[in-house]
Amino acid sequence: MSDAFTVLWTHDTCRALRKEGRVGERPPVAYSGVHQSLPTWSGARAGDEVYALHANRCEVFVVSRMRVIDMERGVCCGAAQATWQDPPFPGHDDWWMLGAGGCGASAVHVDATPVRFDTPIPGDLLPTLTWRNARGKTRNLKYVVDGRLERSVSIQGFYRLTSESADALAGLVGSVQ
Repeated sequence: MSDAFTVLWTHDTCRALRKEGRVGERPPVAYSGVHQSLPTWSGARAGDEVYALHANRCEVFVVSRMRVIDMERGVCCGAAQATWQDPPFPGHDDWWMLGAGGCGASAVHVDATPVRFDTPIPGDLLPTLTWRNARGKTRNLKYVVDGRLERSVSIQGFYRLTSESADALAGLVGSVQ
């Protein structure tokens, strides 16, 4: 059975996606790293879904739903860096803003929905979203006030959703596709 996760895409990432004209396009790759600025996609495996979230002005948006294909460097990634000056993933230069140059970045090939910034998570759904850790302990979002997310700290990182929350996000994404 597959799992579902969330990952927060920062303002810088989303600004770069807009600037580079990637809105409406499907990313073929995302990146896992070893630093909070590019969280490790630990626990994810082929077939899992990852919801890229963006918090802006107290609203949380689903930017893309990505199904993990594999987590290996493929031929499509291009040659590995020989020096620090070489691009890390020349075959995916169009998607550099998703973390190609991040600390310890590794490619995660995905089948994704188009990048969009018009799918807010409804305010009544935010406080019900639940994540679980490897030991099965669950947690909800902190800092939700009147259906608005006052601080995004509790979604910064890469976290496993409960099946109910994954179903809720899948329904939300499916309703706008």
